[in-house]
Amino acid sequence: MKDNMNTGHIFYIMGKSASGKDTLYSLLLEKESLPLKRLVLYTTRPIRQGEKEGREYHFIDVDKLNEFRAAGRVVEERTYQTVEGPWTYCTIHDDKMDLTGDSYLAIGTLESYVQMKAYYGDEVMVPLYVEVSDDIRLERALNRERKQETPRYQEMCRRFLADCQDFSEENIAAAGISRRFSNDGEMEECLGKLEECILGML
Repeated sequence: MKDNMNTGHIFYIMGKSASGKDTLYSLLLEKESLPLKRLVLYTTRPIRQGEKEGREYHFIDVDKLNEFRAAGRVVEERTYQTVEGPWTYCTIHDDKMDLTGDSYLAIGTLESYVQMKAYYGDEVMVPLYVEVSDDIRLERALNRERKQETPRYQEMCRRFLADCQDFSEENIAAAGISRRFSNDGEMEECLGKLEECILGML
């Protein structure tokens, strides 16, 4: 999918669970100063309280995912064995995507970023890594889960530990990621630095 004619970018936000990346992603999309389109991922996991179809994710079942696979439309996919069964997250190539004139904002994992970079190329993919100290991250994750109608503490713990391995310094370096944005303090400060970075590349 590499094409020297591409002029747009896919700004790809990633970070460990409870790093605040989902909130930052939403706030960046609301910025009138940033002419970015939303790149919504697909997942087979159950929708969570407060989420909306087409906003956080496109929620699909396994049969629909198999249809996308058969049509050759899956750019990348990851399947996680959770305490509630396997959950797949994936990026589906949209024929309406126009990287010759538009830039997009996406959110996902380090693994998905590497596969997206292999598909679209270094010229298109711009990694934005949001990081938070583990103690703050764990406290935020617990507070978030308490607010769910049916808290999934086991899955929260599994994901916390898995992220420590997935986002190891070795993996971050191997992916060629150098842009790191701390979200330990006020989110507005982190948001401002992300906005400044994106504006500098548009």
